[in-house]
Amino acid sequence: MDLNIQERVFQFIGGLGFFLFGIKYMGDGLQKSAGDRLREILDRLTTNPFMGVLAGIVVTALIQSSSRTTALTVGMVSAGFMTLKQAIGVIMGANIGTIVTAFIIGINIDEYSLPIIAIGAASIFFF
Repeated sequence: MDLNIQERVFQFIGGLGFFLFGIKYMGDGLQKSAGDRLREILDRLTTNPFMGVLAGIVVTALIQSSSRTTALTVGMVSAGFMTLKQAIGVIMGANIGTIVTAFIIGINIDEYSLPIIAIGAASIFFF
């Protein structure tokens, strides 16, 4: 598969254009749909850098992708829902969440599988 340089450059520029286009419209859509309520929630969740890191870890654990968390954060900064200071904490948390996920995958889960299943079943029934 021999691609020439011009084709690679065009693909890179085109992909970057799609990415920036998507970030802009995601920010605009968030601003139109969520409004001030989302801004209040984000301000509460990211009041200090520690809370921002914790929020990033939780969001990354829920959606299992630090790239998605980072893209969402960039979109929220673009829409004006978050400041750069808040976003830095969330992005750091997203990266830490990825490391924690890799650590969880690396442990021997055979020993802990039955208690984890019991906790999950109890969570489903009681919460």
